[in-house]
Amino acid sequence: MSVLACDSRIVLTLDGGGTNFRFSAVRGGQILVDTVTLPSSGEHLDKCLANIVEGFQRVKQRCPEPPVAISFAFPGPADYPHGIIGDLNNLPGFRGGVALGPMLEEKFGIPTYINNDGDLFVYGEAIAGMLPYVNGLLEKEGSPKRFKNLFGVTLGTGFGGGLVTNGELFLGDNSMGMEVWPLYNKLNPAAGAEEGASIRAVRRVYAQQAGLAFAQAPDPKTILQIGLGRAPGHQEAAREAYRQLGVVVGAALAEALTLVDGLAVIGGGVSGAWPLFAPALMAEFQCAFVKPEGGQRPRLGPAVFNLEEPAELAQFLKGETREITILGSQRKLQYDPLQRVGIGLSRLGTSEAVSIGAYAYALKRLDAKA
Repeated sequence: MSVLACDSRIVLTLDGGGTNFRFSAVRGGQILVDTVTLPSSGEHLDKCLANIVEGFQRVKQRCPEPPVAISFAFPGPADYPHGIIGDLNNLPGFRGGVALGPMLEEKFGIPTYINNDGDLFVYGEAIAGMLPYVNGLLEKEGSPKRFKNLFGVTLGTGFGGGLVTNGELFLGDNSMGMEVWPLYNKLNPAAGAEEGASIRAVRRVYAQQAGLAFAQAPDPKTILQIGLGRAPGHQEAAREAYRQLGVVVGAALAEALTLVDGLAVIGGGVSGAWPLFAPALMAEFQCAFVKPEGGQRPRLGPAVFNLEEPAELAQFLKGETREITILGSQRKLQYDPLQRVGIGLSRLGTSEAVSIGAYAYALKRLDAKA
């Protein structure tokens, strides 16, 4: 974060939701101006695009200096490198391919970068959140271990994901890298993981367990309070709703971390219910495979630690560090043979992580052109 804090360049940003667009500007990794909010008008493309231009114009007028770029998260499917937005479900006016990025570049005369919110969330956490936090703790512990890879998911209206490896954001050849929503749903194989790992999933299970119509189910924050015994309602139904979410998210993370081999960070509005779904999530990593000849093998090669649990965090940081001598030499090295990964919650908050990710991504692209 220190590198970003010293950068005086200004980047215009946008939080593009299905109902409202929220525009702002970032300098030095910090929000610079008050947010401008306009309706998305997603069913009418011309109105939607006009609101996007107006929002950026208003924010630009509030900036003390001209911005150097526009960078923001927007729904997909999309060809993000070329700034082209495809057919959107929550903004149905976008059809047939809309060159949003090039349009904004022509309007404002500055480079425009668009990405998926899950990608930018993980990028922000890799730069100023989970990744430096964990590596800083390892350094204080005197451990030789360091992590370079960060996988992340967001739990909210949908189930989003992203991956940063060695400081680079992974996008994929079709701008579909790390799309976790269609991963296998352990509890409902006929549906994708998003149907078990989102706001509607929590409300659906609560309604089923409590004998209510879906429309009568409260929001996830209220269901969390019910599950914790802090609000009236069906406590068992609330706990079961989050238990099932934990199973689905845990199974999806286990699949992803098998390929990624790195840290994992969880964000999004539903992540606040971690105390209720964490036990089921972590239990998924303890599921063992049965060998054909008998016996078992672990679900993952590395050991998996809950970084929000102090005892597990301490064990994760300590590892099995020892000193070894180089053969034929008197020189010694530190060696930690414990293969491990950790799972924890966002250190920045989802919205801030997305903003920092968008800001940092724009600056990196600009610097690459210089």
